[in-house]
Amino acid sequence: MRKKIVAGNWKMNKTFKEAEDLLFGIADALISGRPEDVEVVVCPPALYLELATDVATEHDFSCGAQNLSEHEAGAYTGEISAAMIRSTGAEYVILGHSERRIYFGEHDQLIGKKIQQALRHELIPIYCCGEVLEEREAGRHFQVVEKQLSEALSGLDAGAFSKVVIAYEPVWAIGTGRTASPEQAQEMHAFIRKVLASRFGEPAADDTTILYGGSCNAANARELFANPDVDGGLIGGASLKAEDFVKIVNSF
Repeated sequence: MRKKIVAGNWKMNKTFKEAEDLLFGIADALISGRPEDVEVVVCPPALYLELATDVATEHDFSCGAQNLSEHEAGAYTGEISAAMIRSTGAEYVILGHSERRIYFGEHDQLIGKKIQQALRHELIPIYCCGEVLEEREAGRHFQVVEKQLSEALSGLDAGAFSKVVIAYEPVWAIGTGRTASPEQAQEMHAFIRKVLASRFGEPAADDTTILYGGSCNAANARELFANPDVDGGLIGGASLKAEDFVKIVNSF
């Protein structure tokens, strides 16, 4: 049975003290109650990963990074390796986020190398895919997402792929306040599962967690998560307030 996950992507937000307050706020809110079958993942800026994993260990949630280098180690000033991330106790890493693609020119072949680095160091990749507004309006959204999946996951066999989480993020809905309708989300999630089945087999596809990641918040999460192929959310802005984030966790 596939895992349900709610992951919070803090992006480039919070000072150290603000991050500490938010982590303990999430921890306190989770104590009040949460579904036992939902894994909670917090992905702060890398600077705060050790702080986050210390809090997470005491309060039964997980942590992840927002990116990693495709290189193992070496003279790559400013980069952070998979081994460094794993050494903090983090278990997850977000890869292929649309902001990395748009602002830093990351492409699927590069992201594929990062996925393999993550798996090599026993990190669980949350691989993001999704179309921009022009692609959606042109009716190319399925084609775009299929290509992203095919190219970034091309180096994996079914065994390695079984450790990957997929996040569908319609780029036109990220930070815009627009959200894919529950029907649109379900349609794409079902399509993604079909693509994965054709490549890795139906059992692997059925076991794959597919998250929704486009302006999911406390008001719309329950309706989105009610879809049979939506297994949780990759949460942006709403993860920056403990009460809102935990409301989303409790939306199953």
